[in-house]
Parts: sequence; C-alpha cells; structure tokens
Amino acid sequence: MEASIQEVARLAGTTSRTLRHYDAVGLLPPSRVTAGGYRWYDDAALVRLQRILLLRELGLGLAEIGRVLDREQDEVVALRRHLAWLRDEQRRLERLVASVERTITAREEGGPVMAEEMFDGFDHTQYKDEVEQRWGADAYATSDAWWRGMPDDEKTGWQARTAQLAADWAAAAAAGTDPASDEAHALAARHVAWLTSVPGTPGHGTGAPVDYVLGLAELYVADERFGASYGGPQGAAFVRAALQAWAASR
Repeated sequence: MEASIQEVARLAGTTSRTLRHYDAVGLLPPSRVTAGGYRWYDDAALVRLQRILLLRELGLGLAEIGRVLDREQDEVVALRRHLAWLRDEQRRLERLVASVERTITAREEGGPVMAEEMFDGFDHTQYKDEVEQRWGADAYATSDAWWRGMPDDEKTGWQARTAQLAADWAAAAAAGTDPASDEAHALAARHVAWLTSVPGTPGHGTGAPVDYVLGLAELYVADERFGASYGGPQGAAFVRAALQAWAASR
C-alpha cells in the first residue's frame, strides 16, 4: 500500500505541513518522492507515523521521539508497550465516563447525587485496604476526609497535577531516561512532594521518610494496579529505580 501525503494527513488527523516538517527534521521521510515532487508513504512509513503520534500523546518532543525510534528498532515490541499503556488509559477513562454519567442521570431525574460514586473514576479510594494495613486506619481516614472536604476546583487541580506527573514518568521511561539523571531526580523530587502533600501520609508537612518512599517504589513494581499509572511494568521499574536513586542521595 502507498498513500499520498494528502491521504496520510487526512487519515492521521494532521496536516501536510506537519508531515513535511517531520521529514525536514529527519523523523519521517516519505517512502519515495516522484519526479514531480509528490510524496508517497508505504506501510513502514505509516507504522512509524503511528508510533510518532503515540509518543506525542505521552508528551515527548520531536527530538526525544527521534531518539526513542532509533533506539527501539523492534516495532512490534514498542507497539505492544504502547498498547498496554492505551488499555490502562482506556479503563481509567471508562470509569470516569461512568462516574459522570451517574451524576448527569441524578441531576436530570432530580435524584440525590451520591458523593461515594461521583469520584470513582478518580480512584481516590482504591487503595483503602493497603493504606490501612500499612499505615493504619487513622492515616486513611485523615486523607479521605481531606479529599472529601476539598472544593471541586481544588480537586480538579490536584487530579490534573497527578495525571501530569504520571504522564511525565511514562514519557521519561519511554524515552529511556537514565534513572540516575538530573531529569529523573527532578521527577522523583516532584513525586515525593506529591506524596507528602496528602494529609495522613507518612512525612506530611515534615518530609517523606526514605523507607516509606522505597517501600512504595517496590510496590509500584509488585502491584500492577500501581504500575499501570506509569505506563506498565517498564514504567513502574523506571519509577522505582529513580526513587531509589533519589533515596540514595539523601
């Protein structure tokens, strides 16, 4: 199969100008260019474009995407990793959709809005048992009360910061970032600050204990529910390594 630059732009939801730019920076050359200057793309080029767009979804810049593509020559392995991340995101979005649909139904039918259901998609209670087992019922009760008492706009902002942190972790992992690098250290510092921002967590207001951070780092890898937030097993392993490097520098 071959497709013209106009067809590829339409199918991919992008523009011919963008595809030409990808060629200019060495990211996506066309399969062939005719004597008249028309650009054509074959199957291999289309798969490469799909990978480029997936990496853009993770927040990577074009230079970083180029390095990832050069490093990951096995397309199927790379695409399987992207697929795992997309499925995790799909499940999360399905829960969010169901949560919003319940709220809409309640408002339209004049029924009560169930606070316990409104934020199911945000997973603020999914680790209740783990929290109580590891740090006690008071720790969970304190953090749960903090969340339920937070104004909606603050909840939205906190959720956005959480999602951005997870996306930045996944992007850094996909890019092959060194866990001991300055970039990974900055992410680890953000992560620790995020952990201790929640009342009831160890180190809230005083600084996270190293043992607490290292314990969570291991949990991210051991429990796939946690690892899914960071792009799957590879992302979780990267987060663990970066947090371990952060702890070693303390």
